[in-house]
Amino acid sequence: MKFKDMPYERVNVKEVEKEFKQLMEEFRAAKSGEEQFAVHQKYYKLRSNLYTSVTIAHIRHDIDTMDEFYSKEQDYIDEIMPTLGNLEVAYVKEVYESPYRAYLEEKIGPVAFKNIELSLKSMDEKLIPLMQEENALTTEYNKLIANIKIDWEGETLNLSLLTPYLHSEDRDVRKKAWNKVSEVFTGIKDKLDEIYDKLVKNRTAQAKEMGYENYVELGYYRMNRNCYDKDAVENFRNQVKTYFVPFAEKLHDRRRQRLGLEKLSYIDEGVYFKNGNPVPVGTPDEIMASGQKMYAELSPETKEFFDRMMEDELFDVLGRKTKKAGGYMTQLSDYKVPFIFANFNKTDHDVNVITHECGHAFQGYLAMQDPILEHQEITMETAEVHSMSMEFFTEPWMEMFFGDRAEDYRAMHLEDAAAFIPYGCMVDEFQHIVYENPDMTPAERNAAWSRLEKEYKPHLDYNGDPLFSEGRYWQRQQHIYNSPFYYIDYCIAQTCAFQYKVKMDEDYKAAWESYLKLCKLSASDFFTGLIRQVGLDNPFEDGCLKGMVEKLEKKIQ
Repeated sequence: MKFKDMPYERVNVKEVEKEFKQLMEEFRAAKSGEEQFAVHQKYYKLRSNLYTSVTIAHIRHDIDTMDEFYSKEQDYIDEIMPTLGNLEVAYVKEVYESPYRAYLEEKIGPVAFKNIELSLKSMDEKLIPLMQEENALTTEYNKLIANIKIDWEGETLNLSLLTPYLHSEDRDVRKKAWNKVSEVFTGIKDKLDEIYDKLVKNRTAQAKEMGYENYVELGYYRMNRNCYDKDAVENFRNQVKTYFVPFAEKLHDRRRQRLGLEKLSYIDEGVYFKNGNPVPVGTPDEIMASGQKMYAELSPETKEFFDRMMEDELFDVLGRKTKKAGGYMTQLSDYKVPFIFANFNKTDHDVNVITHECGHAFQGYLAMQDPILEHQEITMETAEVHSMSMEFFTEPWMEMFFGDRAEDYRAMHLEDAAAFIPYGCMVDEFQHIVYENPDMTPAERNAAWSRLEKEYKPHLDYNGDPLFSEGRYWQRQQHIYNSPFYYIDYCIAQTCAFQYKVKMDEDYKAAWESYLKLCKLSASDFFTGLIRQVGLDNPFEDGCLKGMVEKLEKKIQ
């Protein structure tokens, strides 16, 4: 079924509560593990129905944030999601405490039981009002960003559509575009402070209600950190400071020389060549057609996946003025298909949608064939390994997208991926500071961000810009508002993707087989176990990043 034809029906909370109550009664009355698992399969169907409806509404709202019907539906979903989450937790608690747990664990796996344990630590009925408020605040932030209007030479643009000018080969154009961004964020900075202040206080209150010192512990539970803790993450960040920051600074200086500049300014971030970054040579339709050809040639599995995505129109990628900013992949469980949301803007980002987001979607497509729902519930660092590695696996086809600048794209992609890791760690450390010190004022938060920029991106110079000089760049990073503690997952995953990059240069076929195995393993093991099974080094272990930098330096040279 094409996405546009998928019917939407509002979730009836009262009916859902009855269904969950009946399920739990059946589960408790079951006389064996086999009987309980049969009830559990009914739970799969109920959950699939619920979240398919919720996801359809969410996508259609994001496609047009001004659509009155789906805007109201999104508000309703924000209100009911905590209740639905609480019902789920009540049900899985029955599973967790089952007298037939050994049988159930054999069926759905030990990872599932660890995740249930974390869900019990992160949800309680008393949190529902606070979670409803949290959802409303993130929706308010997303609408605020989506509805930013920028006057550009007589045309009205949003942030996504302004992006090509931020990366223009003409430095004066870049400066003008960045001034526009600074101007528009200056106009809403007090509102952004207000929303974030409320979010920090709200999340802290949730943590206190659950008996935790601050939101860090609750945030880790909600991110399903089921095989590592904040000490492991801190050790990872420290390795990044020791080994990756100096390496990234070398890459920035190499970029400076390539651009012919005496000193890099913030307006030069993300610009790699004096004649401009490589941009896709085709129209959006041609990019999609090239993507279909590329995945047909990559493997039989990727061909089947992409053909289905195209046939069922499971992409919405064109940038529009009232569309939510950013991009993501999500799943429509009832139909066993993924959906990709993005904003094409005539930059290399458009191709990254076909590589990065399709890495997510390809794995999701494979995982949805597994009848055990829990195996689909991968943690975020694992999910990002799928997407970031796919960016490298598709590099041999870049001539189809960038023509004679394909080699420039590959060089830019490697440098950009390496330079990202310090930034991603900075976002993560910032959030630890904020949630460990929830009473910080906006000015103190901005000062913390400025200090971290000097540690992680010492080359960065805001050249007197009044907004960014006071440490407000973080307000452009949607994850900080929407998904606390998510961002480090990108950094952990990028170190794994780099390992695949090295492997595929040595033996592409063997590297692809390892990647395909990882996708099919899905969440049947913990992250640290999964990467061991497919022959990757653990990013948390000392020496992993040091060795990776040494290999990348040789590759860059």
